[in-house]
Amino acid sequence: MAKVPAAAVAAGGLVGGYGIARWTRKRPLGGVALAAAGSVAAYEWNRQAGARAATGLTVAYVAAFAGSHPLAKKLGAWPAVFTVAGGVAAASWAVTRRGTR
Repeated sequence: MAKVPAAAVAAGGLVGGYGIARWTRKRPLGGVALAAAGSVAAYEWNRQAGARAATGLTVAYVAAFAGSHPLAKKLGAWPAVFTVAGGVAAASWAVTRRGTR
């Protein structure tokens, strides 16, 4: 089975969590998706790059979620979500790429 990179899981969690919350009008449901993807990504970050990297990337994931809210006031909701998702994906790739050669 093909392995999904942690960067894609994290970005998908941010985008998917927002999409689910918006389309279902149930914010907690979006939060469940966000948390589930974050947990899977954190597990992979820990496996690929160690506990310190996983902790840092998890903090970045949560900060991206929180930062998307004020950013949405300047860019709009979807552009803000895509921006922070891209940032987390780039950080994840940069930190974990050493372990995937």
